[in-house]
Order: sequence, then C-alpha cells, then structure tokens
Amino acid sequence: MITVAVVDGQGGGIGRVIVEKVKKAFPQINVIALGTNAVATGQMLKAGADEGATGENAIVHNMQHVDVVLGVIGILNANAMMGELTPAMATAIGGSHTHKILLPVNRCHIHVVSVEEQPLGVHIDHAVEALREYMEKAGASIEKAQRL
Repeated sequence: MITVAVVDGQGGGIGRVIVEKVKKAFPQINVIALGTNAVATGQMLKAGADEGATGENAIVHNMQHVDVVLGVIGILNANAMMGELTPAMATAIGGSHTHKILLPVNRCHIHVVSVEEQPLGVHIDHAVEALREYMEKAGASIEKAQRL
C-alpha cells in the first residue's frame, strides 16, 4: 500500500483540501497528516487523514517512511509559513528520496514562473492526477519485480 504524507502549516486549509481530494480519489491509500502545528494537523485529520502527527520531529521522522509527499512548494524552503517550517523540516523533505508532488503556490517568498495562474483547487486536482500517475507507474514496477 502506498503511504502519502500531506504537509501543511498555519491554518491547515490547503492540507485539508488536499486530504479530502486524495481520499475521495483513492480511499484505500494511507494518508498521514503532518502539520507544523496542531491546528493544521487537526484540520487534515477532520478531512479524513488516516493518521496525524505534529511538529519538527514528526515531519523529519516520517520522511523516511512515506512513498509520496504532497504540499505547497514552500515546504522545501526553511522558515516558510511565517517561520513554522523549520530548516530541519525543509532539509528532511527536500533531502528525502520520497516522490514529491508540490503545488506552485507563490507564497513563502517563492515565485514560480512559467506556471499558469489557476485557482488553488485546480492545482490540487493536478496534484491528485500526478499522484494517480505515480501510483500507476509504481504499481507497474512492483508487478514487474514480482514476476522476476
């Protein structure tokens, strides 16, 4: 089974929507809510995340145990989310071999160019589609390995 971590902070609104859409599209996936604070984690748990954990150690630790990370591009930036995302969190996420699906949200002093301006919901739909494509490729790789 694929395990997906959704990383969010501040009020957890973006993470909540990501969790809702991922669980609707893939109810069988194990979704872990990783919040920089308890409010964000709580919002993602209310949205249907299977498990949740809060804070630096939770995020750093879980980057070794998940298959995919979903969140805004700012989760790669130390001190993003008004300082809630610590340098250790950004290093753990960015340095992980985990597949990352990032939303091009132009906040956290990052401006992503050559990306079409669209409502956040459209970007989240694209992230869910990217997750579907990743799962299909991963499933094909697993099936091929099992035949060998």
